[in-house]
Parts: sequence; C-alpha cells; structure tokens
Amino acid sequence: MSGEDREDENKPEVDFGYERVSPREKTARVRDVFDSVASRYDIMNDLMSMGLHRIWKRFAVSIAHVRPGQRALDIAGGSGDLTKLLAADVGPEGEVVCADINRAMLEVGRDKLLDAGVCSNVRFVQANAEHLPFAERYFDLVTIAFGLRNVTHKELALAEMHRVLKPGGRAIILEFSQVRPALLSKLYDAYSFAILPRLGSLVAGDAESYRYLAESIRMHPDQNTLKSMMELAGFERCRYHNIAGGVCAVHVGYRL
Repeated sequence: MSGEDREDENKPEVDFGYERVSPREKTARVRDVFDSVASRYDIMNDLMSMGLHRIWKRFAVSIAHVRPGQRALDIAGGSGDLTKLLAADVGPEGEVVCADINRAMLEVGRDKLLDAGVCSNVRFVQANAEHLPFAERYFDLVTIAFGLRNVTHKELALAEMHRVLKPGGRAIILEFSQVRPALLSKLYDAYSFAILPRLGSLVAGDAESYRYLAESIRMHPDQNTLKSMMELAGFERCRYHNIAGGVCAVHVGYRL
C-alpha cells in the first residue's frame, strides 16, 4: 500500500449517496458516474426536469449580473449550459472558463459549444474544484450548477471559489436542495426513487447512476446549512432563492 493510500485511509469517510466511503473512492466513483452518463447527460436532464433545468439555469445567470468584458468561471460546467449563457453576457472582450474534473463531460460541452459557434471567448480546463489552477482574485464571477453535491470536500471547493474571486466578485451556486412543502416532498421522493432509476436504465442504460443522483440530493446540505458553509468560507451578504418549492435553490455570496 502506498503512502498516499494510507493517508486516504486515515481521512474521515464521506458520503457517496447513502454509502460512506473513503474520499478517494468517492472521487473515483463520481468520475465513473459521469463517464457513464456523459453522452446522454443533456437528454436525461431534459427528461428528468421536463426542460425546467434550462429555466433554472437562465435564472441563476440572470441574478449574476455579469457585465461585458468581465471574467467568469463555470465550475463543473461540463455540459456547457451556463458557459454558453455567460459567454453571451461577457461578450467578445470578456472571458469564460468552463472547468470540469471529468474529461468526458468537458468534451461533451466543448463539442456542443463549438457546434453552436460560441467558443471564441471560452476556455475549457480540466480541473478539480477543490484545487483550482487559477490565480487569486482573477474572476469577477464563479458559478457551479448541479455540481457541488458531487464534490468530495465541499468546504474546500467553497474556499477555492472565494480565493479566485476579485473583491466585489460573486459566487452563484445552483443546486438541488430541500423541498419545503410536505406533500411536494413525498411526491418528489416517489419520483426520485421509483421513476428516475427506471428512466436512467431506459435512456442511459444506467439505473445505478440515477439512483446515486437521488441519494446525493438527499445528502446535500439544506439551504441554510449551505448558506452557513459559504459564510465560513469567507463569503459575505449570502442569500438564497428557492425554486419550485425547494427542489433546487440558487445561493449567492460575495467576496468583499
């Protein structure tokens, strides 16, 4: 056993859905999930949300208030949806970096944006959200959409997001969250655990990845807990907006 393996064994276990695994195993298994679903990722998102994820992403970008000429970082941006919207907002004088730890997802997003002809102001970087390869105070905006729950150490990713922001910069986190109304929560649970895995099996040939999706949503910090985590990472003026009764939420924080 290598020294690196022994070091990983000594670290506290983390959640992979409802399982508890070593940090190394979670990172590897999340990579396997997205390697498996990359080619059908967009189709499954449209089917699972009935297309609503596109509206949620547009809302997240709209409250970012990014301006022409600014720099934006889209973490876990592999599919390219937020990157495309941000590229239009920053314009030809601005810059958007689409970063993702998963090469298969990054290739899907790159090909999609190349086909759409919107890559002139976009860079694609394979990067771990916990160790971003960018200078401190480089970006005006950092976004992450439906990716934070998959990060092994969320507190490290939040600290990195804060580090690479300029003073006055803001972070936008769009993520599945805790459904508030009790009746909606029961319906959502039934949909998540009975229908999503079957849909994943039929469309993507992978039921287990979508069972993990449902479990990872339940294990992700709720709205107020995530807000507190952002504040511990150094963000100020933190707030969140619930969407669809808390099915997802957009958190906003600033580096002042």
